[in-house]
Amino acid sequence: QVQLGESGGGLVQAGGSLRLSCAASGRSFTSSNMGWFRQPPGKEREFVAAVAGSTGSTVYADSVKGRFTISRDNAKNTVYLQMNSLEPEDTAVYYCAADLGAPRTVAVSNAAGYHYWGQGTRVTVSS
Repeated sequence: QVQLGESGGGLVQAGGSLRLSCAASGRSFTSSNMGWFRQPPGKEREFVAAVAGSTGSTVYADSVKGRFTISRDNAKNTVYLQMNSLEPEDTAVYYCAADLGAPRTVAVSNAAGYHYWGQGTRVTVSS
């Protein structure tokens, strides 16, 4: 059974950093397309970052570009989201997602392209 488990969330002051982890189990995710999404309080879920399984190319939401970095450790079957210069607007529940279809050459930002989702980890940024 495929499972994704996020960790690393918490409370941080504005300007601080956090690193989220997404550990995958049930199969190898080495060539899978992976993404991070978030849902701020009272708002819809939104795209944050993604990495393509075939090429490792990445794409970011404009709101996090230059501050967040998505990466993967295939040996650990884990995807990371390094978040720097955090802002109160980054407060949200962050979800990891996996697309188990054919590895893509271009990272996907559309949530409909992902088949599996983690339970989420909460990030709160205080001002």
